[in-house]
Amino acid sequence: MKPTLVIGHKNPDTDSICSAICYADLKRKLTGEEYVPCRAGELNGETQFVLDKFKIEPPQLIESLEPTISDVQFRTIGGIDPSLSIRRAWEYMRDNDIQTVPILTKRGKIKGVVTLGDQARFYMEDLDAAVLSKAKTPYRNIADTIDGGILVGDPDVIFSKGKVVVAAANPEMMEEFIDENDMVILGNRSDSQLTAIEQKAGCIVVCLGATVSNTIMRIAEEAGCTIIITPLDTYTVSKLINQAIPVGHIMHKALDTFSPDDPVAEVKTAVSKKRIRYYPILDSDGKYVGMISQRNLLDIDRQKVILVDHNEKSQAVDGIRSAEVVEVIDHHRIDSVETMNPIYFRNQPLGCTATIITMMYIENSIEIEPKIAALLCSAILSDTLMFRSPTCTLVDESTAKMLAVKAGIDIESHATAMFNAGSKLKKKTPDELFHIDCKTFKAEGVTLSVAQITSVSAPELLRVKERMIPYMENLLPTSGADMLFMLLTNIIEETSELLFVGASARAIVQAAFDAQPDAHSVILEGVVSRKKQVLGPLIKAIEEA
Repeated sequence: MKPTLVIGHKNPDTDSICSAICYADLKRKLTGEEYVPCRAGELNGETQFVLDKFKIEPPQLIESLEPTISDVQFRTIGGIDPSLSIRRAWEYMRDNDIQTVPILTKRGKIKGVVTLGDQARFYMEDLDAAVLSKAKTPYRNIADTIDGGILVGDPDVIFSKGKVVVAAANPEMMEEFIDENDMVILGNRSDSQLTAIEQKAGCIVVCLGATVSNTIMRIAEEAGCTIIITPLDTYTVSKLINQAIPVGHIMHKALDTFSPDDPVAEVKTAVSKKRIRYYPILDSDGKYVGMISQRNLLDIDRQKVILVDHNEKSQAVDGIRSAEVVEVIDHHRIDSVETMNPIYFRNQPLGCTATIITMMYIENSIEIEPKIAALLCSAILSDTLMFRSPTCTLVDESTAKMLAVKAGIDIESHATAMFNAGSKLKKKTPDELFHIDCKTFKAEGVTLSVAQITSVSAPELLRVKERMIPYMENLLPTSGADMLFMLLTNIIEETSELLFVGASARAIVQAAFDAQPDAHSVILEGVVSRKKQVLGPLIKAIEEA
């Protein structure tokens, strides 16, 4: 059974990352099952500082939850060599209850596939007597197919010229229809055997286990004529012999192949109008790894996911619709993530998701280890801006102080170090700065993206502002949003400057904050929370516009 993924929102912040790690830990301890903390984007400087300080591995990066071929229970059908006879290929397919088999090189590269239908069509067709040579059939295959052995000649030599002849006539008449290089099926008469060799036959097949004299064997060896002996009768040999043809002769060479990383939706589209039942899967080196059928594409176990620190589709990892959301732990407004069944949904008006998770540890009498306490405390300090954010509650503050004691950290010095780590902004490009912590929202058909960065340095934020406004103007046409906003928050001064671009952005800002903004910015005294102090007024202004 696949593990359940615990994942935060895109452009993850410290709360998103720490909550995913800690909630996965709590779920493992409560259930004994496997829960894997994940992230939907790159770590910011602040979060990386926290993980490095407490020696915690970053959560697994998940770029999309869209199922890929690797999520499908495909068959690992072993391949066969192209030189294998049709008879042995059919037996292999029969014994393994498969209808399609891949044809592979010695290095595991695929040359083609063959199906039971291919074999049936080939066997039922009106084949000419030269089909064995046209297919370049090894003598080894021929002897094996008719349960025989090679008395004279090299098993690896290829029968590549001539036709197959059944010598039922007397020796005098045989001379009229045996040509050079032919394969002659005959009985125990030594004169017929000798005649075939003298006519420069490439091979004679002696039926009914008849004895071949030493003289005939010597003459055949000198003439370069292979002798195959079989216990079967002439009729049975002539009926079976075409099954010696190498399977590579009838395989499909033009193939639709897929890789384990291909999205299932794309593969379904590609094969929906085709009548082929199985398709090869190749790894990144082009080596064969298995076969997938159209039925396999319908039987996919949806990935189970727990969302932390968000519940909006626009903020969730790509492909969330293809997953099965089984829980949500959040402290934001409730939006529209859809679920197939009733789920555990915990949403509380607190300043941080980590506060909720701490409460769940306590409610379930699970001991909070020092490293877990350190992560939870860091998340609360980050999300509440060390208790300065209006979203911060007394519960958040008391919880953080309790966790700090367990973790053995000093709140003020730790928070300052965190914020400084996250404020190294001059080395980042405008694109990196905008997407450090950016969330997208919709209201009345209007899409707005709101980014936020924090710093303890006013000059640093001023330098960021000078770079961001031109960047945002260039980004807007391709962003998919109608308006872009960016909150530059000074943690120490508890003040933010809101940057904005978009046709109606200035009017919306003016209405939302009852202020007189400049062309692209406005100072918001006492504003540090995007969620509680910025998003609500913006959405209200859009709705009333």
